[in-house]
Amino acid sequence: MSFLSRIMVVKSKAHFNAGGNNNRSAGAGGQSFEGTRKRSGSQARSRVAVMICCFGVAYAVIGGRLVQYGMASPETVSSISPADRLMASRPDIVDRNGEILATDIRTVSLYAEPNRIVDADEAVEMLATVLPDLDRRDIYRKLTSKSRFQWLKRQLTPKQQSRILALGIPGVGFRPEKRRFYPGGPTASHIVGYVNIDNRGISGMERYIDNQGLADLAAIGMTSDAKLEPVRLSIDLRVQAIVRDVVKDGMEKYKAISAGAVVLNVHTGEVLGMASYPDFDPNNPAEGAEEGWLNRMSNGTFEMGSTFKSFTLAMALDSGKVKLTDSFDASKPIRIGGFTIHDFHGKHRVLTVPEIFQYSSNIGTAKMADVIGIEGHKEFLTRMGLLTRLETELPEVKTPSQPAVWKKINSITISYGHGVSTTPLQTAVAAAALLNGGKLINPTFLPRSREEADEIAKMVVKPSTVDAMRYLYKLNGNDGSGRNALVPGFNVGGKTGTANKVVNGRYSNTLNFNAFVSGFPIDNPDYVVLTFIDAPQTGKGGGRTAGSNAAPMVGEIIRRSAALLGVKPKFGDDGSALLVSY
Repeated sequence: MSFLSRIMVVKSKAHFNAGGNNNRSAGAGGQSFEGTRKRSGSQARSRVAVMICCFGVAYAVIGGRLVQYGMASPETVSSISPADRLMASRPDIVDRNGEILATDIRTVSLYAEPNRIVDADEAVEMLATVLPDLDRRDIYRKLTSKSRFQWLKRQLTPKQQSRILALGIPGVGFRPEKRRFYPGGPTASHIVGYVNIDNRGISGMERYIDNQGLADLAAIGMTSDAKLEPVRLSIDLRVQAIVRDVVKDGMEKYKAISAGAVVLNVHTGEVLGMASYPDFDPNNPAEGAEEGWLNRMSNGTFEMGSTFKSFTLAMALDSGKVKLTDSFDASKPIRIGGFTIHDFHGKHRVLTVPEIFQYSSNIGTAKMADVIGIEGHKEFLTRMGLLTRLETELPEVKTPSQPAVWKKINSITISYGHGVSTTPLQTAVAAAALLNGGKLINPTFLPRSREEADEIAKMVVKPSTVDAMRYLYKLNGNDGSGRNALVPGFNVGGKTGTANKVVNGRYSNTLNFNAFVSGFPIDNPDYVVLTFIDAPQTGKGGGRTAGSNAAPMVGEIIRRSAALLGVKPKFGDDGSALLVSY
């Protein structure tokens, strides 16, 4: 008999014997077995109850700590992590030419271990001699708390660290950190953005970088003190400085409440410079909290006024229902729905299509929109990207507003820039499509080649429409409201927009929102420059319309930046003449 067979025989005999014993003792031991089963069940229920109580206590403690941290000041609970985590690097941000816009610098932060503090009152007095701006009551509370770690002051200077070390306070120490530094200060603040005290991106391209995965890597400790590859932007720091300077001076000169401008490459969608003023210094962003944080170029929506006539005329011409040689009767105001549509400087006669654009006729523009119809009008503006949220890297982008239901009165007022609010940046992007060959290209703040742009471009208008719009822009720049933007040697064409501001639900007769959108060199544009100025009190020659303030701002930006952008001036009718100075 094999070994396995013997095992099976022994197991079967054991089973037989066990069965026999159970039968004999069933009557005698039944009651004892039942008692044992009840005791086991009672013990199991007790154990489950104890486990539930333990879990409940644990979750209550965790919840209580979360509530405590939620109510505590940020400095109390932030970045209590290993020193190497605090030293994690962010990549430098540079402009298209490699100029540094944001970088990390080494610093230290002051902390305390309250359980090692000998005399809290004395420690507070000693620290105040070096850091007089400290809240003494708050510092005393931290030094007498029962915790083992408290931040006292983040990001000290080397001199402050040296002086505190000399005090020799027990229980006080330093932890190494990285601090973000912006060499240009407010020059490109709305584009670059800023970080919080823990070096995490809060706005602008800083936040964009975190959203691309840097924040997640930092949260799990996957970043280190190693140098990261710089992030190169599309902006040219020289052009950016000019744009901000002109915007700041324009707001102050024309006594406005805000102003902004953008320089956009029409072939690639690259933003070369963009500024919104008031702004802030990202090295100390709290100082700009009241007005400076809002990026009005991409995160503010406005009725863009007569700049929208560019899109109305382009729509009419692109449809084939209107030609440049057509005329419309603008001799009488339009009365519709209890409203009267009239021209600001009416000619009171029949106007050709170029004259409607040149004289900025609301009546003529409204009649062209009526030829297209409500649905066609809405479809065209949607196609141009003016009614949907702009897609770009900046997180701060606001969605345009439009009527919930388009009626005829809405279409008429929208034709000349009232009734739809959109951002100045996407107005510039849509205007670029009317000048670059008909391609709508989403703007970018990162370098992009012309080939890359062509891959994502959408054809929105016909080439013949582009030719017509270049002609109209040039006409208005030379002989219309854009004359104040002319720069010798650079053919500048564009369209002004003077919109009445809405105040308490009504259009004001004394406050305007002015804008000027332009292209240059207008015969074959490479760049679009758009400026706006909000509620100016004066302008060139004393006027308050866009031609007297927004247009001169465009002229100043082009005059100072055209050479940096690589645009060569041309003089004479055929561009072959040279400017000679004697």
